[in-house]
Amino acid sequence: MNRYTTILIVLLCLSLFTRASDIGKRFPSEKFVMVDTRTGYTITALTNGTYSDAKLYPTHPQWTSDGRYIVFRSSDRSADKHSQAFAVSEATGEIIQLTDGEGTGTGSLNVARLSNKLYYFRTGNNVKTLIELNLDSLLNDSYRNTVKQKEAYERAIAVLPSHLAESGGFTLDAGETKAYVGVRLIGAKVEKAEDDNEFRIAQVPSGIRAIDLKTGDISTVVDVPFTMGHVQANPFLAGEILYCQETGGDAPQRMWITKADGSGNRPLFVEDADDWVTHETWVDRDHVYFNVMGHLPRLRKRPTGLFRINVRTDEVQLLGQLDYGSGFWHCGGTSDGKWGTSDNFEGEVYLINSMTGERKLLTANHRMKPDHTHPSFSPDNTRILIQSGYLTDGKKLSLMIVNIDQAVNK
Repeated sequence: MNRYTTILIVLLCLSLFTRASDIGKRFPSEKFVMVDTRTGYTITALTNGTYSDAKLYPTHPQWTSDGRYIVFRSSDRSADKHSQAFAVSEATGEIIQLTDGEGTGTGSLNVARLSNKLYYFRTGNNVKTLIELNLDSLLNDSYRNTVKQKEAYERAIAVLPSHLAESGGFTLDAGETKAYVGVRLIGAKVEKAEDDNEFRIAQVPSGIRAIDLKTGDISTVVDVPFTMGHVQANPFLAGEILYCQETGGDAPQRMWITKADGSGNRPLFVEDADDWVTHETWVDRDHVYFNVMGHLPRLRKRPTGLFRINVRTDEVQLLGQLDYGSGFWHCGGTSDGKWGTSDNFEGEVYLINSMTGERKLLTANHRMKPDHTHPSFSPDNTRILIQSGYLTDGKKLSLMIVNIDQAVNK
């Protein structure tokens, strides 16, 4: 082997090493426009169903702070076939991989509203670490074809103590100085005996922990005797957290709210025995939207549908319900208080006037499998993002955008 052959092999090995990570990898646009066969409205598909792409849960931001990208997760798009985070340009449709390797916690990805950063947990060797990802640096380097190793873009913030297990995801405070993490208290004594057959998810002592995003310091917000779920900070007011008792079905008291120092912890919308509350989400500084389920005949003896509650006064308003099928299921609302959205069991997505209760069907035939549409409004309140099984007859999900002006101005 001569000297030049040796140099060539070394350079080839170095090239393979530098490309060992797939972060910054770009995928060609899959974006196309179609017309909804029921409503005639234009739908923009951002992914085409080749891969299992899913939007983030509707309790969390979907768009990057600059409004250019939608962050999503995919279970099979990456070369390593682990679930990873991706960003799709709403303008061009180009897709960029944001994470790689094992242990990326895509079940609770947090897109910052005040800066182009992404927060998530990574698990390795039974250790769960909170990671901050600098999206600006990664996306810019991707377009320049100068992507470095992932350590150049990531910052490890804190390690979750071994006596805590993540439960109910995590969320960013409105000021984005802290993350609030739902946890199960491993080894804690069950304070109240629950019949495991009563709930799909066993009830165990849980809580919320605050993590300082600068120092990594961890402190207790609140502990509760039931399983923690759907932890979401008020995105418009620092120091306020909404969470739920997660049972996998009908909880005796679903919604709870607390201050970040643990004070003021209380039920939100105190339930009667025949109320089945679900899928709560912040819409503005003072209001939460939620659904009271009406999918069973016994539940329709009381008001059901899309509700709004003022967290300052506890005033409740019914915004609407369908008079056919099983009724509304998941919901969202605009930050200006004008519009709500909700899907149903039939795979339809409605736009609801929050002032009048008038509703219009936006799009239909979305199969509701392998997951539900989970509609979310864009930060400027003009578009709704959904995930849909329409293109694959329910085998894989695609990301789709509906502009609400089509219905508003019709």
